[in-house]
Formats: sequence, structure tokens, C-alpha cells
Amino acid sequence: MHRVVLIPGDGIGPEVSNAVKQVMEAADAPLTWEEHHAGLAAIELGKDVVPESTTDAIKECGVALKGPCTTPVGKGFTSANVQLRRKLDLYGAIRPVRNLAGVETRFEDVDLVVVRENTEGLYSGIENEVTEGVVTSLKVATEKGCRRIAEFAFQYARDRGRKKVTVFHKANIMKLTDGMFIRLAEEVHTASFPDIEYEQKIIDAGCMRLVQDPTQFDVLLLENLYGDVVSDLCAGLVGGLGVVPGANIGKDCAVFEAVHGSAPDIAGQSKANPLAFLMSGVMMLNHLATTRNDATCRATAVRIKTAYNKTLEAGSKTGDLGGPLSTTDFTQAIIANL
Repeated sequence: MHRVVLIPGDGIGPEVSNAVKQVMEAADAPLTWEEHHAGLAAIELGKDVVPESTTDAIKECGVALKGPCTTPVGKGFTSANVQLRRKLDLYGAIRPVRNLAGVETRFEDVDLVVVRENTEGLYSGIENEVTEGVVTSLKVATEKGCRRIAEFAFQYARDRGRKKVTVFHKANIMKLTDGMFIRLAEEVHTASFPDIEYEQKIIDAGCMRLVQDPTQFDVLLLENLYGDVVSDLCAGLVGGLGVVPGANIGKDCAVFEAVHGSAPDIAGQSKANPLAFLMSGVMMLNHLATTRNDATCRATAVRIKTAYNKTLEAGSKTGDLGGPLSTTDFTQAIIANL
């Protein structure tokens, strides 16, 4: 049995978390859950946005499954997601994006992975008011950070039989920060991964090409802000954030998460789609299978993935995908297909 920290999150988080627990238990996943909190749920309990008890538990267990956390816009507390990534040094974000049977979109045969540097860039959060009405924001890039995310992306591609890594950048304007990013990606490619095809695209032109034909891309490598924006764009190519999982990987810990928001407007109404969170749970099982050499986790991941694919193929979908099912009904449909 593997101990896993479960962070239910805010808004619809507890509903989708409960759905995933039900599916995991029905599939006999070898997991034991340790519930901790972050975000608004932690603040309401009189704790910090990311309590030390939560990060300590993740360090001890080595893995967590995190629901969506509310982040105020333009004011209030710092994002729980950003704090978790910094405190645990979860430098590599992975967002697999693929078409799902039964989910019709404008594109077919989309199968790409967004790899995002997760700890630097403008998300370093260094902002200052120079004088009244003038604010600066500092974009941070280090050789260590740029090199390790490049190595991470190329190794990910090799391990999974991917053929090409494409870097999106704006080095024509930001010659030092983005210039360092592509320089080190080139060095890593040449020195250690010449078997993987490599290309660079200025990000605005790259986004245009993405929406013209996403099948021309395989693994996308981006710095923090670009990766955040482009990963959501890519999710829109296959049905939205409700069908795309996410992972944040560090040297010692990994946190898997639903990348959609907390949707407080529909919280408690059984309207939320738990699929993205369940897919993130499947990624977590595969991670445990690889890092801990556990064939049971791998087999369980295959069973759950087969079940939710079968459920979608049968036309069983929640409202965000044009279907009539509630969160509860969709969860039971997946369990029935295990």
C-alpha cells in the first residue's frame, strides 16, 4: 500500500476528490489516503494558505493528489499552487493532451505533451511599485533551472517513445532570459539527446501553428508563464480543462492535480466533471509504478483508463461535455465499467 496525501481543495474540489476516491477504491488501487488542506480550505481552518503540516506530509509520503484551490484575482493571498511548487521544488510540470473517444472537438489525432518550467520566470512573484502608478515585475531565469527542465523534457520524450521536442520562446525580444532558455535546451539536445528531433518556435507563431494543426507537435517545452497559457490553450483543442490531467514533478516529491479551477459557482450541485482529477490519479498510479517498481499500480491505472474511455465512448458525459450526467452518475458509470 502506498501512502498518498489527498488535498481536496476548494469549491468543487471535495466533490471530485470524493469521486476519485470511490473509483480508486472500486478498482482496488493499493493506496491509503492522508487528507491535508491548502488554499481557501486551509485559511478557513485558521491555517496558512499552504500549512507546514501539508508540505511535511507530502515530503514524507513523496506523492500527493491535489484538487483545485481558489486564488483571488488581483488581490489577497498568493496562489497555493505556486507556493506548493516552490516549497517542494516541483520544477517540472507535465500536461498530456490527447483526443478522447466520445468527446468531439474541431481537431482529431491530437496527442502532445506540454512540459513547463514550474519555479522561475515571472511567476517568481517579484513585483515592486517603483513610484505611484509605476509597477515592475521581475522575470527570473537561472542556468540551473533552464538546464534541468530541458533535461527533464528530453528524458520524458525518450522514456515514452516521443520523437520531437519543440521549444516555444520569445528570445527575439527577451534575449537574456529566453535566450538562456533556448541556449541550454540546444546544449542538452546536442550533448545527450541527439536521437530526439529538436526545433524552436517563437511563441506567437507557435500558437498560430498549434491552432492550425496541433498534430505537428509532440513534446512542447516552455518557461513558466508561457507553459501556463499554452497548456490551457492545448486543453481547448481536445474538450477543455475537464479532460486534461496535470502533474508537478520534483527530485523528491510529485503532486498530481486537476488543472481546472475550483468553480465555486457550481460547488455542491453535483455538476462538476471529475474526469481530469481521475486522469491525474491515473498519472499518479503510473508514477508510483515506475518509481517504486509496482506492477499492481500499473495494472490498476490501465483498468481505470480503460473504464473511463469506455464510459465516454458510450456517450456518458457530464454537462461540460454536453451530457446529462451528474458528478455522482458519471462516477458510478465509470465504476460500472471497471
